[in-house]
Amino acid sequence: MDDKTMMSTVLGNVKGMCDLMMHGTIEAATPNVHATFKCALNDMLVMQNTIYSKMSEKGWYPAEQAETQKVAQAKQKFASM
Repeated sequence: MDDKTMMSTVLGNVKGMCDLMMHGTIEAATPNVHATFKCALNDMLVMQNTIYSKMSEKGWYPAEQAETQKVAQAKQKFASM
């Protein structure tokens, strides 16, 4: 397995963990459980950002800049909701 594939797999797994931690936070029955899941979610989000940044630096996760006009159209579309 090459580095790009491995990093992509790890990123996907971390994103999945973010989803689980978010749902744990939302569904927590007590303040202590909520705080624990929220802390874990924040840790996972930091990890996800670190992995994404490393992949982006290497050109393994290219992102294109959104066109200003398309952003404005999307804002207008959802502002009326």
